[in-house]
Amino acid sequence: MAGRTKKAQISVYLEPDIMDMLAHYAVQRDQSMSLIAQAAIASFLSPDSAERQEAALARRLGQIDRRLARLERDVGISTEAFATFVRFWLTTTPALPEPAAQAAKAKVSERYAAYTRALGRRLAKGPQLRQEIVEDVAGLENDGSGRY
Repeated sequence: MAGRTKKAQISVYLEPDIMDMLAHYAVQRDQSMSLIAQAAIASFLSPDSAERQEAALARRLGQIDRRLARLERDVGISTEAFATFVRFWLTTTPALPEPAAQAAKAKVSERYAAYTRALGRRLAKGPQLRQEIVEDVAGLENDGSGRY
């Protein structure tokens, strides 16, 4: 047993939820609670602890910033796509003659209900339009037609 130092024993009182977390963590890692507690205390008392925490926080904030930038981009694309569709529809759809316009107005509620049901089904499956666009564009590029 040359080179081994004797470890000192301490008594620590933990809240039940902290004790449960420690026990769960120890089982997951197949380590003793004593070893995990020792490593946690050493990390807490380490002189570079604040720097490591700051670096971890900076990494996490960087990830959040990138996600927000992608979200902002996606919302911008969605808004532009919708605005382009509405402009296109308004400029290419002729006005209905009066008898047909009255019949269309009578169907508005029924058509809107069908639209909201279809939208609900689409949203329940998850956001897939963005992926479909990527696949459509990749397919056009791969077939060499150059059509979009």
